[in-house]
Formats: sequence, C-alpha cells, structure tokens
Amino acid sequence: MTPSENAHEVSRLEVFYDGACHLCSREIEHYRKIDREGALRLVDISLPTFDAGSLGVDPVQVQKEMHVRRGHEIFVGVPAFMEIWKCFPGYRSLVPFAQSPLIMPILNVGYWAFAKIRPLLPRRKVDSCDTGTCAR
Repeated sequence: MTPSENAHEVSRLEVFYDGACHLCSREIEHYRKIDREGALRLVDISLPTFDAGSLGVDPVQVQKEMHVRRGHEIFVGVPAFMEIWKCFPGYRSLVPFAQSPLIMPILNVGYWAFAKIRPLLPRRKVDSCDTGTCAR
C-alpha cells in the first residue's frame, strides 16, 4: 500500500452496521451507492468473522446502537449518522439542522426508540459467510 493509499484508508469513516437487519441494510446500501469517493469502510457486525475487540469497539454496545469510527474517535447513535452525512455533499447541510437544540432531542428519542425495537424486527437470512460455519 502506498503512503497516499494508506492515508486514505486511515481517513475513511468505519461504519459498523448490522447486515442482518433489513432496514439497516437498506440504508447502508444507499450510502454504498452514493459513496463514489470511497469515504466509507463498511463493517458488517452480523458476520461470524466480526471481532469487535480487534476493531476497538465494545462488542455489546456495537450490537445495540450504530457506531462509526474516524481514526481513534467513535461516534454512537445520531452523531454516528451525522458523521456519515458529512461524507456526502447532498447530506452535509443536514448536520447543522440536526444539531439544532430543537431537532437533536427529537432525533435522539426517535433513534433510542428504534434501537430498542430493532432486535425484535425480522432478520435477514445469511446465505453464506466467510467461514462456512454460519449459525444465523
């Protein structure tokens, strides 16, 4: 890897998402389609090969709420989505609006409610996996 490729890899936003969650997967697929610059590194936490500890995230918390990481800084919940939005020109303008004192509490409550019910939602079937020993 060249120094410039290495710098790009370090600057990419790591997005930890649940690939077995229908809604989560749809949203991530949308971001994947618009990520023409390779700003995101998408990490599917539903895969049996996912190792939270080796990636520096709490294995219990990453299953409960959206996490993203840029360098050594981790963002959770609504702030995680805002970090994703900052990667795309069409979404950047949403960040100041979302951070406003009137909107941020509403977004936090909405996301908190979704995070609580997400484990109860139907899961996608995993057809294959890297290890060949999928249990899901």
